[in-house]
Parts: sequence; structure tokens; C-alpha cells
Amino acid sequence: MTSSGSTSIPTVWPGDAYPLGATYDGAGTNFSLFSEVAERVELCLIGKDGREERIELDEVDGFVWHCYLPTVTPGQRYGYRVHGPWSPSAGHRCDPSKLLLDPYGKSFHGDFAFGQALYSYDLEADDLVTGGTPPQIDSLGHTMTSVVINPFFQWGSDRAPRTPYHETVIYEAHVKGMTQAHPGIPDELRGTYAGLAHPAIIDHLKSLNVTAIELMPVHQFLHDHRLLDLGLRNYWGYNTFGFFAPHAQYAATKHAGGAVGEFKTMVRAFHEAGIEVILDVVYNHTAEGNHLGPTLNFRGIDNAAYYRLLDGDLRYYKDFTGTGNSLNARHPHTLQLIMDSLRYWVTDMHVDGFRFDLASTLAREFYDVDRLSAFFDLVQQDPVVSQVKLIAEPWDVGEGGYQVGNFPGLWTEWNGKYRDTVRDYWRGEPATLGEFASRLTGSSDLYEATGRRPSASINFVTCHDGFTLADLVSYNEKHNEANGEDNRDGESHNRSWNCGVEGPTDDPEILTLRGRQMRNITATLMLSQGTPMIAHGDEIGRTQSGNNNVYCQDSELSWMDWSLCDTNADLLAFTRKVVKFRKDHPVFRRRRFFEGKPIRTGDQVRDIAWLTTSGKEMDYDDWGAGLGTCVAVFLNGEAIPAPNERGERVIDDSFLLCFNAHDHIQDFVVPQGNYANEWEAALDTADPTGTTALIVSAGEKVSLAPRSLLVLRKTA
Repeated sequence: MTSSGSTSIPTVWPGDAYPLGATYDGAGTNFSLFSEVAERVELCLIGKDGREERIELDEVDGFVWHCYLPTVTPGQRYGYRVHGPWSPSAGHRCDPSKLLLDPYGKSFHGDFAFGQALYSYDLEADDLVTGGTPPQIDSLGHTMTSVVINPFFQWGSDRAPRTPYHETVIYEAHVKGMTQAHPGIPDELRGTYAGLAHPAIIDHLKSLNVTAIELMPVHQFLHDHRLLDLGLRNYWGYNTFGFFAPHAQYAATKHAGGAVGEFKTMVRAFHEAGIEVILDVVYNHTAEGNHLGPTLNFRGIDNAAYYRLLDGDLRYYKDFTGTGNSLNARHPHTLQLIMDSLRYWVTDMHVDGFRFDLASTLAREFYDVDRLSAFFDLVQQDPVVSQVKLIAEPWDVGEGGYQVGNFPGLWTEWNGKYRDTVRDYWRGEPATLGEFASRLTGSSDLYEATGRRPSASINFVTCHDGFTLADLVSYNEKHNEANGEDNRDGESHNRSWNCGVEGPTDDPEILTLRGRQMRNITATLMLSQGTPMIAHGDEIGRTQSGNNNVYCQDSELSWMDWSLCDTNADLLAFTRKVVKFRKDHPVFRRRRFFEGKPIRTGDQVRDIAWLTTSGKEMDYDDWGAGLGTCVAVFLNGEAIPAPNERGERVIDDSFLLCFNAHDHIQDFVVPQGNYANEWEAALDTADPTGTTALIVSAGEKVSLAPRSLLVLRKTA
């Protein structure tokens, strides 16, 4: 045991190897750290004066170093120093001059002061790859510290909503972006978990009939040195170093460990409102970056265990993420960290599911993406994680990383093909009819073969990454100059259309068209089979001024402008209307795929029928002719095969959806035969409110406004 100023020598008991991390049991704290490469490990307790007390960990079981300190209570700050080989060519980067953060840390304190102290090589050296001998500059005082938390919390009668997928409507949101500029939230709560749990936010979500909020990263993350030098920040948060800790800067409660209780209180408030909480999680890489990054925790604890290293030259990192490194999900202790983290957020923090950023990286056993990888095996058999919502972003930046439709049976996926098809359709780009039909009906071509349901398709047209809905119809090109990368960053092929003018305009015709296009996309999203996801602010026409990559913009550019609730009141009302329309009609959220045939012997009409503008059912030649811009589809509400949760047969109204993406009026002939004798308009995107007075009989013509969607309901 050594000291750097403190005279208090704590009692040290052997403790236990598990659970990993710092675990307070009401009397004292157990500390446990994995490192296979370590030769010595010191636990460092940080006093209020900033000085440390070092405790040698003599107990080692299965490469897990541990002790129990009966006098240590919540609020204690700590870190580790790992003594071992410094040999980058062998994949080892131990540097005891660095105070290392606990990979299992549940709370962190302070901030990073970027400079030589955080790096294990001479920043001025000629050879930055091997770095020679580390300069041995102590990082204490320049890095954050881990904090022991009190795990006990009064959850009361909290219950997970457990909304079925087919009834789920997801709202993707950013903790700060949603709350920072809301006039109804007290100043001290803006940008925080407490602000997100404020009635002003919850009431807004409930008015939209949202059933789940998907939070962009809230695991403790790092603001990159490069961005800070540019006066920017890592706003999105895809730069994690603490997979067990809620990001401390999002807490209104500023005392050490306060973010944990505040986060739990937020989850409880959402559950009371019947809203699930889904976390966007980043287990594919860490904030330490490539071989030129800082030494914060994983690199200095056991570099070769935690990271994928380049075959043939272990100085470098495999990078399937575009961030400099990739977590080594093949290593048992790294897999354990991921699974322990997931279980912790479900059991201790009560979250309801996860969206996995660049999930293909987790499935790479060697180079290829393997849907039978160890990670998926562990998730499949885990009694906790397998029971919550699991959403994959089914791609990464590596070769063969685009894996839409290829994830295992438990998983749902962000359907990038749905996004692209719907964008292309409404901007008038040529596409195949089969592609559009498949996306609208749940993408059976992607999910049915693996035994999944339509709800496996997380349908979205916009998300945090790319244009907002308003910008999608206002810009042809990205405008990312504010990011400091000469507009090189961000996607260049956006499948957007500015409706005739790039950016803001006072032209009433263009504004009318843009409003209609936003309604078209929103209605299509809500009337498609699958699980819809709304990007925060799209319901009020939020703009980022054409910036499609605001990852570094923590400013009014990326925050929600709540004054748009008044400015774009019609769009907000329309969004509320169409989401409720979906909720009220199970034919738009079927549990099983359409089959194109009656579900009972003797029925005259199939569960679905695609129709030409002349009102006749499409034949083989029609399907092969290409989509064009006008098509209709009949959905039979009396042919829903799956019963509801009580085992009762589901019967709904029947609908005719008429799509016109052309720039002129299109006549549709209402089909004759066994479909219906009379129809009435239920939704019309040509009107800002979505309503129109229309009753039409079989065989009559209906004139659709240019670029609009009309929904007819069977009445007789």
C-alpha cells in the first residue's frame, strides 16, 4: 500500500472477483478489475483534495484483480494503475502513469484536460506508432475519475410497459436537443434527464401516441480533442468509454453519482406514462480511438483483449467503425462486459430495449459478418437481455458490413431499404413496383425467411443521421460547412428534393408543396406494415439548415425549436392525426405478413390487392412495367389472420390507399366487384389538416391532387 499524501489507511479485505466494478453493499465496497496482461494492479482512492491513496491488489482469480474495503461508501472517487508490458508491437500498452477509469464504472466525475498527460507516447516524437518509452507523465488531475454509487433506489410500483412490437411507435430523441430550448421547462432542468421527464415533454409524446422513446447515446462519452479545439462538441455522443454510467453532463443533479438516480427517476416517469425507454448503445468501439488516441481505460488495462488489432502488425487497430478502433467481441471478457452492461441497464436501470449502433461490427468473428457469432448466441440464451427490444443498425463501414435482413430471429432492424425506397418514390425517382410494395407491406423479402414478423422492420425515413424531414424536402445538397471539414463530411447521396428552391423561400407554391411532401412521407410511414420511427422534431418541421451531420453541433442548429409548434401547427396536428389513425386501425399494424389470398374458404376478396389507376388488379405485365408514380392498394380489414392478445379475432375497416407521386392530377377508378360499393375519404395529404369531404361509389373516378396520398374507407 502506498500513499501520495493521505494518512488514512483503509482496512483491506480480499473481496470477490465478481461482480466486476465497484459494488457497494450497504457496508463497504468490493472492487474488481479484469486484466490478463497485468503484472501488478493498484486501486487508487482519490481524496477530496485530489490526491490519491494506492492500494495494491494482491488477490487475483482468473485474471480478475479484487479487494473489499469496508470503509468505502458511495461518492468515493477512484481509478486504477495497471503495471505490465509496454510493447505496442505485441499489442500491449500498459502505462502505470495513467490513472485508468473503471470499465464497469457506474458514474464518473470531473472532465478531461487534453494534453501530454493523457497520452502514452511523446506527442512531439518522430515515431508516433511505437511511441518509444511512455513519457511517464501522471494523468491524475487531467482525467475523469470513477465514482462509487449507491445502487439502492425506490422504484415503487414501476412496471415495464412491454408494448408489443406491432403496437409500437418509436420516437428517436436527444436528451439535450429535446429539452434545451423548451420554454416550459425550468432553466436548471434544460438539457437533462430531469428535463426530459418533465410533463411538458411527456405530454407532447403522449399527444403523438408515441409508445417508446429511443434515446441517442447516454452512456458516458468523451468530447473529442479535435472538436474541442474547433469550438465544437461531440453532440451525438457516439464516443463511449463508460458502458455502465449515464452521461454525467445530462444530469441536473451535480453531486458525484447523482446522474444515476436522476436517470432512474426519468425512466420511472416515462413508465408511468406508458412509454418505454430504449437506449442507442455503442458497443462497437470506444472513445480511445486509434493508436494515436489517449489512454483512458481499456487501452491501458488490456489492449489486446479489448480491441481488434491488425493481423501482422499489432501496433494498429482494425477499424470497422470509422472511429479508429473496434471492440474485440471475440474475447470472452469483452463479451462479458457487453452482456453485463446490457443486463445492468435492464435490471438496475429498468430500460426496455436497445438500438445497437453499427451492429454488424459485433457480429464479425474474423473479417466477415457472421449471424451465428458468439455475441448473438449469448443474447439468444440470456434470460434478461433476450426479453427486451433488440434493434440493430445492420451495417458498419467494413467490407460486407451492409446486413439489412440478415440478423437473427430475436432482432428487429433499422430498415435502410425502406428509407431509400420511400424517399425515392415521393421525389419521383424510378424504382420497381415490387420494391415499393415490399417496403409498404413489411419487407417480407428481408424478414420472413428468418421467421420474423413485419414488426422486425423498423421503418424510418429520417433519423438523427442525415436530413430532418423539413430539410429532406428543402435541400438537394448537404450544407455542412459549420462542421469545419469543408463540407466533406456527411452523406452526399441523400435522395432528397428541394421542391424547386435550395433552402429557405417565401414562394407560397413551393412552401405548399413542401408541406404536402412532409405529410406524404409521414402518412406513408404510419400506414406501412412494420414498426414506425419518428425523428424528434419532424412533427413540427425542425430544420438544421441543410446540415445532414450535426454530430458536433451542440447549438440551436441541432436543438428543437419549440416555437415551430405554433408556426407549423398544421403539420403537428396532421402527425397526431395519422399516428392515431394507425393506432385505431389494426389493418395497418398486422402481426403477420399479407398472403395475397382470402384467410377463410368462401371469402371473395383477398387480404391485399394491388390496383392500377384504372381500378383493375395488377397482372404480371403490370408488375414488370416498373413503378411509375401512381398505384393503389386495397387492404382487407376483415382478413387479419392473427388474433389479438386475448385470442380474439381482429376485424377492422377495409381501406383503399391511392398514391400519386406525379406532378399533375391523376384520376383513379374505384375498383368494382367484391371490394365495396361505397367509400369515404379517411385521410388526404392534399389538405393541410388531412381531411376532405368525399364519398365515392365503385366504378367512379377520383381525382388525386399532384403528389398526394388519399385513403378511402369502405362504408358499404
